[in-house]
Amino acid sequence: MNLLVLTATDGSYNSVRPEAEIYISLLKFGYNITIMTEEDSAYASRFREHGIRVINAHYNKKISPKTIKNIRETIREHKIDVVFATNSKAISNANIACLGMDVKLVTYRGTTGGLYRHDPSAYLNALNPRVDGVICVSEAVTKRVKKQIFDKSKKVETIYKGHELSWYNTEVMNLEEFGTKNSNFNVAFVANVRPHKGLSYLLQAAKKLAQYEDIHIILIGQNISQEPYVSEIKNSGMQERIHLTGYRNDAPQIIASCSVLVQASTRKEGLSRVILEALAAKTPVIASAIEGNAEIIDDGFNGFIVPIKDADAIAQKIIELYDAPQKLAELSQNCAYTLETKMAHKTTVEKFDRFFRELTQQF
Repeated sequence: MNLLVLTATDGSYNSVRPEAEIYISLLKFGYNITIMTEEDSAYASRFREHGIRVINAHYNKKISPKTIKNIRETIREHKIDVVFATNSKAISNANIACLGMDVKLVTYRGTTGGLYRHDPSAYLNALNPRVDGVICVSEAVTKRVKKQIFDKSKKVETIYKGHELSWYNTEVMNLEEFGTKNSNFNVAFVANVRPHKGLSYLLQAAKKLAQYEDIHIILIGQNISQEPYVSEIKNSGMQERIHLTGYRNDAPQIIASCSVLVQASTRKEGLSRVILEALAAKTPVIASAIEGNAEIIDDGFNGFIVPIKDADAIAQKIIELYDAPQKLAELSQNCAYTLETKMAHKTTVEKFDRFFRELTQQF
């Protein structure tokens, strides 16, 4: 099968890896793969090493005549059977490029929000009649997409973006550079912060944690040193024990060095990558009850699910694990199981292969 992938791979190596490795693994199933992506990205060289054709592309515009022309020429030249577009700008250009072409168009959907019948921009995305199939990152996303599409014959399916434990450097690092010790009960929070990431609820929870002198909070990511977070940290009662790292390439190692991760998002998450990184590091997760989180956190097994926007519940679960190191150790031992079963890379690749072959009737 001839597969054309339209994707961006200019992010950090770890963030791109779960998707990029799918294409490399599909080679073992007999695929001929062409990828239109940034030719100078870290993963572009890895693609070439495995014999994948890389065509330079930057998805900067919703509608780019140059990009559309390149897609159409590539489809013709390499006799493409399936086009797989993975981000909104790639998808909108692919919808136009594939008009009149004898090719199946598959799009990717990674978030539960932003796709509505009443929104004209949605018809440049998965709701476009030209789209033959949609691969969704979680059951929560699949449910939302199916609710919005008119054509019920369109193939919409959940395929988790699988991982392998061997991909992660989860060595424990020295946390003293951030102002805490590894022997403390360290709570990690990772996000390029926007309101729906729920940082305010963790900072409200900190007020109930202030009396525990060896509980520290490490905030990893961009956009944290601003209001309202600066004031919330100041008023938390544990200002000296809340540490900001800024953006870090070694976030997985920091997570691995902490006792627990808090993921407090209030909406929109399809399947949180940082939760998967925490599970790979054997760091239990306290996650809000948005649908995507509940698919990977088994309450009481590899972490806890707490109500959305509930600072008291977050604090309660942190204190529960602080007071019960044996329970914390038990959850930690269970973390890898999820990645080795439901979220395994091997399973993801097999499902991608089956999806494409069923769509094209190539068996």
